[in-house]
Parts: sequence; C-alpha cells; structure tokens
Amino acid sequence: MLEELRITGLGVIEDTTLPLTGGMNVITGETGAGKTMVVTGLGLLFGGRADAGRVRAQPGRAVVEGRLRLEGRVADAVHARITDAGGEPDEDGSLLLSRTVTVEGRSRAHLGGRSMPVSMLGEVGEQAVAVHGQSDQLRLLRPAEQRAALDRFAGPAHEKLLDALREAYTGWRRVVDDLADRRRNARERNQEADLLRLGLDEITRVDPQPGEDDELKAEAQRLEHAEGLRTAAQLAQQCLAGGAEATDETPDATVLLGTSRRTLEAQAGTDPALGELAARLEEAATLVTDVSAELSAYLATLDADPARLQHVYERRAALRALTRKYADDVDGVIAWAERARTRLSDLDTSDDLLDELDREGQRLAGEVADLAGRVSASRQEAAVRFADQVTVELAGLAMPHARIQVAVLPRPAGRSEPALSVNGVEVGIAPDGGDEVELRLLAHPGAPSLPLQRGASGGELSRVMLAIEVVFAGSGGPPTLVFDEVDAGVGGQAAVEIGRRLARLARSHQVLVVTHLPQVAAFADRHLVVAKDTGGAVTTSGVRVVEDTERARELARMLAGLPDSDLGIAHAEELLALAAKERRP
Repeated sequence: MLEELRITGLGVIEDTTLPLTGGMNVITGETGAGKTMVVTGLGLLFGGRADAGRVRAQPGRAVVEGRLRLEGRVADAVHARITDAGGEPDEDGSLLLSRTVTVEGRSRAHLGGRSMPVSMLGEVGEQAVAVHGQSDQLRLLRPAEQRAALDRFAGPAHEKLLDALREAYTGWRRVVDDLADRRRNARERNQEADLLRLGLDEITRVDPQPGEDDELKAEAQRLEHAEGLRTAAQLAQQCLAGGAEATDETPDATVLLGTSRRTLEAQAGTDPALGELAARLEEAATLVTDVSAELSAYLATLDADPARLQHVYERRAALRALTRKYADDVDGVIAWAERARTRLSDLDTSDDLLDELDREGQRLAGEVADLAGRVSASRQEAAVRFADQVTVELAGLAMPHARIQVAVLPRPAGRSEPALSVNGVEVGIAPDGGDEVELRLLAHPGAPSLPLQRGASGGELSRVMLAIEVVFAGSGGPPTLVFDEVDAGVGGQAAVEIGRRLARLARSHQVLVVTHLPQVAAFADRHLVVAKDTGGAVTTSGVRVVEDTERARELARMLAGLPDSDLGIAHAEELLALAAKERRP
C-alpha cells in the first residue's frame, strides 16, 4: 500500500503530507481547496504526464514523494525490476519514489535511491495503483475499452489464448504483406537484385580476406625497403653477438656483458651487492642472446623478391577497386557482401517462392481464424459471468432492477481490417480477434437494452463503473485503488450504498477516495481534509487528519454547509454510527 504521500509546490498546495493507512482513506474539502491536486500528484508519482502550468512559481518546481510497501507476488515483481535497474528497497522493505517537475517543464524521477526514467515509475504504477476518475468513466464508453475490460475479467487462460492469437496474427500479416510487396514491386526488386549480383560477382572474383589490405601494406613496405632492413638487422646482430667481420678490437655485446659479469663475480665475496649486479648482468646477457637469435631468424626470412612485390602491388590495386565502390576498407567490403546476400534472399520473386509464401499465408490465416473463434467463444462465456456479477453489484448500489448485458458481436467485414471466415461468418480480423464488445444497460424491466453511453445517466454510469471495479477487485488487480469523484451525480440512498461498496473493497485493498458526499466519507478508516488558507498574499492549501468531533463537523459541513449546526452534527454522528456498524466484520 501507499503509506505516505508528500506534495510540494503543486497548484494551490505549497507543502503537505498525507499519512495514509490500509483500508479506506477519504479526502474531502471545499470546492477549489485542492483535492484534485492530490490525485494529480498521485498521477505524477506513478509516471503520469507532467503539466508545467500546475507548478507554483515559488519555489519553481513541484515535488511529489511517496513511500510504497508491497506484499506477495506484486512486491517480488516490482523489487526485482527495481533491482535490475540499479535501485533497491529500504531495509524495512518499503520503496521510496519521487517525481520532480520544474516550471520549464523538465521532469526527473527517483526510485529506490537511484535516478530512473519516468517510464519506470509508470511500470511500478501499473503493478501497484489503479486510478479511476470521471475520465475513466468516459473511457469505458469506448468499444475498445469495453472489450479490454472483458478480456481482463476473463482471466489468465483467456489472456494466454489472446497472446497466441496476436502472435499468429502478426506472423500472418507479415507473410501476406511480404507476398503482396514482392508481387507489386517485382520489377524494382529484379533490378536491385541484378545490381547486387554484379557487385557480388566482382567481390567473389577478388575474394578479399579480413584485414588483408593492412597485411599487404605492411608486406609491401618490407619488400620495398628490403636492403635497408637487411643492413640494419645485420649490423645490429653483429654488434650483439659478433659476425663474419668481428675482430678482437671490436668485441660484441655478449663478450662485454660476460667480461663485466665475471669481473663483478670475482668481488662478490667482498661485497654481496656486486653479486646481485652480476646476476642481473647474466639476465641481460640471456636477453641479448635471444634478441640476436631472433635477428638471425628475421634475416633468414628477409628476401628482396621483385616478383612477389609485383604481385602485392596488383593485389592491393584489386582491393582498392573494391573499396572505392563498396566500403572504406576490406572488412567493410566483406560486410557489404554479407548484407547483399541477405538482401538477395529478400528480393526473391521466383514463382516457387511466391507459391510457398501463398501456401504459408493460407496456413497462417487458418490458424488465425481458429484462434479467433476460440477467443470469441471464451469471450462469450466470460460475458455471461461478467454481466451477472456486475448486475449483482448494481442491486447493492440502489439499482435493484437494473441489469447489465455484455454483447459479443462479430466485427463487420469491409472496414480497414482484413477479413477472414470465423465460425462460418466473414468478419473483420485484428490482433484482438474478430469481435466487438458492447456493454448494455437495462435500467428497469421492460426498458430497452441500450449501450451504456445512451442508456446510463451520470449517476448510473458512476455506479456501473464502481460495480465493475468491485468485480475486478475480486479477481486480483493492483493493491491500491484510487477513486476521484466517481460518485458525481449520486445522492441519497445510492450514496450510502456506494460508501458500503467502497468499504467492502477496502477489506482487501487500500482505497483512496476523493468525494463530496458525506454518506461516502462516513465509511472511511481515515478521513483527510484539504483546507485552503487565504490569510497570506498567496492562497495555499494543506491536508490534515480529522477524527472524532472534528470529523463530525466536517461531515456536517458536507451535509448542509454548516459545520457548527447542532442538527447537522447530529446527522453526521448518525452517519458515522451507521458506517461503523456496517464496517464490523
């Protein structure tokens, strides 16, 4: 759950901290006091889009910080992801998150003690928090969102089937598009293939080897300067170990080192330091002997070969002809040839290949159609369960005669999607299958079954949304649920029922509710009030926890706008007593 939320410099909020608890947290306050900024802060903390226009001019940046404590599989998944990114949870297992937005629009995120991309906050948010507001109600009116909601409800087996369909669809479209492209651009492909073959033939004739240009350059330098290299090597070898022209008057380095070593060894008994130096001279003599032997071997291999030099010149000229056309060096030419061979296979427009692609496309189309049929059947089965469970929840939300229906219909062919025959019906097929899903509401017996956007009022839509969330909560989902005025347009007994449902959700989830309804606020385990301070030159808001008498006064304000009214306080205390009784297990 989210244990604490601190907001600084955001909208009317200068600096405030929200101490949150498990169960149901309610946030209330006068219109314009800054309740929306709390939800905006939550959105920023979990990777939402930053709006620089909401940042206070002083101090010029908004900071939202939170402490998150997770459990079970969600904790394992989030902690593993954070650790992979270089962060780490605190010693007590909690996770610190931070988001900073400046007035210039720059944004920074920190997670687990490390700077992170903002997208990482979004990944954590998907696992830990679900935010529902009036915009989410509008989103639920879209057919694509309704289909996604049904797929989410259908469960892991359905999701696995849907993943298989998406994978098969991607493979099918890739083959179909490839085949169409080869047929449509056959002339251009053949022209490009001819040019590639000419280049490959030229490169194959020369047959360049990796690093060959550098090796030939070095060999050419040796052959061109063979006499000078031989003279230098011979002189060096004679100086080190003597040679045919060495005399007693010109002793070699080996003799001199030997004489020096023996002279020092003779005095080593008098001073051991000279013995150590003599040993080092012996090492030097060994090294000189090795170098002399290597010089002899080098001289044996050094040969002024005009024919070989001419061959090297011709070979380098052939390689330069390739590097002028295809790459900067021989290794680049070899890489170009590899790419050309790969590209040639892509450009193939032979009848055999086209027939093979056509057969593969038909096979994959059959696989996609089969999977789409199975996905549709799974949706049909889930639709019945989903509608029944949401209808039960609506009965508890003061809509006892309302019913929800979930229609799973074949998507009409002839639109932008390709068409396939699924279960004997021609449908438009997409990665999510060939179905259209529509949530319908029967407001009362005898009423027509109408799509939500046509059949539900604002208050009814709020209750349908809450009923759906209650159903989803029963099958898992994020541990923290945020509701931003989803009770808009609701009052009376329906408001009390919404409070009951939110309290029931709070038994298994942490629930944060921004509300104007005292009937909902009465069910809170913790009641937070956003209060506006207009005493200074600049209006600011802060958040405080209210309890006991102070809480009754806040509910009285919400009921009648009169926090000091005895009648209002009595009514508020009655609401609190009712809620306390309902919350008992």
